Amino acid sequence: MEIGIRPIVEGKVTGSVLFSPDPISFLGDVDSKTGKIIDSESPIYGKSLKDTIFVFPRGRGSTVGSYIIYGLKVNNVSPLALVTEEAETIVIAGAILADIPLVDLPDKDLFSMVETGDTITIDTSEKTLKIQKRKK
Repeated sequence: MEIGIRPIVEGKVTGSVLFSPDPISFLGDVDSKTGKIIDSESPIYGKSLKDTIFVFPRGRGSTVGSYIIYGLKVNNVSPLALVTEEAETIVIAGAILADIPLVDLPDKDLFSMVETGDTITIDTSEKTLKIQKRKK
């Protein structure tokens, strides 16, 4: 399935999805040294962002979150790309600093279609996101 998206930070990447149905505060919810979700209330608690296509509705919280995203990249535990319903400035600044592809505004309800373990291919030059469902 192919979905149109708005590219914010460019790139072409394919990877396995880590999906969070809840907004993420990179400051407080994510360990920048390990890439793991450390908020025990999160449905993805203990999961690692490393080498995933991280799909989440939106960021929340402190501007320091931008530097946490950058720290993920510096520590080699960053996601391959970020996909959100509507990117806000904290996530945008972090993705730019870390040079992590970032897209938002999917033209279909991506968040009801995708789940952890699916594969996504993002091509910002084509403004497309392709989903390959995992085999169950």
